[in-house]
Amino acid sequence: MLGEDELRIAIPSKGRLREDAISILQEAGMRFRVSGRRLATACAATGARIIFTNTADVPGLVAEGVVDLGITGSDQVDEKGVDVVEHRRLGFGRCRLSVAVHKDAGFARPDELAGKVVGAKFVNLARRYFEERGVADVHVLEIQGAVEVMVLLGLVDAIVEIVETGSSLVENDLVELDEVLQAEAVLIGHETPRDEAGRDRLLRRIDGVLAARRYTLLEYNCPASRIDEACEITPGFSAPTIQPLHDSDWCAVKVLVERAAAQDAVDRLEAIGCVAILETGLRHARLVDDRS
Repeated sequence: MLGEDELRIAIPSKGRLREDAISILQEAGMRFRVSGRRLATACAATGARIIFTNTADVPGLVAEGVVDLGITGSDQVDEKGVDVVEHRRLGFGRCRLSVAVHKDAGFARPDELAGKVVGAKFVNLARRYFEERGVADVHVLEIQGAVEVMVLLGLVDAIVEIVETGSSLVENDLVELDEVLQAEAVLIGHETPRDEAGRDRLLRRIDGVLAARRYTLLEYNCPASRIDEACEITPGFSAPTIQPLHDSDWCAVKVLVERAAAQDAVDRLEAIGCVAILETGLRHARLVDDRS
């Protein structure tokens, strides 16, 4: 039996979000075993319980209070239309929901699908999309299998489907007409969790993981005469840490930079005479204290 006071967290039992969901929780210090077909496992260090379930079921479980937190796709939350708190966007599982047709079908715009049959896993999002654009008499047919092949079989005229790289559409001679929405993995929660302190602690830990994924640490020696230029290149999260060296013509600098900008920063620092430039990856970073 599950304890009544333990924090319950639902994550996907399979699919494209499963491994990343496990990874971010473990990087946040949650230690639990993932074995076979086991659908629930305990985290002894935190007293939380991890529940493995279908990705599409997570929003409903959170909304009903069966679990306190859940990791799922933002598209699933939008599809279910349930009342949950979106705590964090997690930065993985990014994709888009798109309207697609066969390349030879002759459709150039979504409004040309009026009166046609559209296959979709996300039927509510598909219906809402066409209704908001005034496209009348679109019959949205729920399909939970391989949606792309249904166009080739002639069952549907178009599909509304998740697109990551677009390779599956190309392989099935399909082209995108329009984008319905962008989606990514989210951490959602119930307004009144069983363990509020445990929830807040986990949120701070996940913030630390997300910050570590976003930032990297640069350390370098900079000519004292160029330190202002270096600080413009690497202003840091708050400000760089600058220390004088034994040779007064040089300073040692330690600073956080966004990973995406790190290599450009290194090139620019080198160009103004900085040396011994080191980049160190982060495992965890608490950048702000928002507990008050």
